[in-house]
Amino acid sequence: MTASLTRRTRWALGSAVALAALFAGAATVASARGDGAASAPLTPAADSADAGFARDMAVHHQQAVEMSFVVRDVTDDEDVRRLAYDIAQTQANQRGMLLGWLDLWELPKTAPDGQGPMSWMPDAHSGHDMQGMKGMDHDGALMPGMATRAELARLRSARGEQAEILFLQLMTDHHEGGVAMARGCAERCAVPVEKRLAQGMVEAQRSELGLMADMLAERGAAPRP
Repeated sequence: MTASLTRRTRWALGSAVALAALFAGAATVASARGDGAASAPLTPAADSADAGFARDMAVHHQQAVEMSFVVRDVTDDEDVRRLAYDIAQTQANQRGMLLGWLDLWELPKTAPDGQGPMSWMPDAHSGHDMQGMKGMDHDGALMPGMATRAELARLRSARGEQAEILFLQLMTDHHEGGVAMARGCAERCAVPVEKRLAQGMVEAQRSELGLMADMLAERGAAPRP
C-alpha cells in the first residue's frame, strides 16, 4: 500500500470517528441533563468533573483551532491544510457543544474561586495518563499538551515545510494531552452524553495521531520526545 493510499485510509477513518463523536455530542437539551425524559434530571455541580472537563476542553480546543488557522495561512501543502481544516471544524463544533452544556446547566465558563485548570482531574500532575506532558501553567500552557506562547509565536513566523513540521509536532503534543483529558472525563464524568463525546474524542484523536506521525516521517521528522 502506498504512503498516499495509507494516508487517505487514515483520513477516512479519522473523519468517520470524528463525525461519530460530533453526532454523539449533538444531543437535545433533555439528553444533556440525563439519558431520557424518564430519567431524573442530572445537572452537574460547578466543581464536578463534567463541568471541569467542559470548561477546560473548551479552552484546549480553542488553541487547536487557532494553530490550525495559523498553519493554513503559512503553507501551500494540501495534506496539511486539509488536516488543519478538519481539526478546526471538528474542535470548533465540539467546543460549541461543551460551552452550550455549561449554559444549559447554568454554570460559569470559568472555574470556581480557588480552582485552577484541571482541578477536576486531581491526578493530572502525577497520574500515569499525564506522564511526559508539559508542566501546567507554563508560559500560557494551562493544560496537558498545550503550546506555550513562545511556541505559538514560532509557528506564526514559520513558513513552508518548517511550519508544517512544527504544526504537526505541536498538534501531536496537543492531541496527546487532549486524549488524556478526554479519557479522564470518560472515567469520571456522570452525564452520559458527555461521556460518549469524550470517548469519541479519544478515538478520533488517536487516529489523527497516527496520521500525523506518518506525515512527519514523510518530512524527515518525528514527534517531539
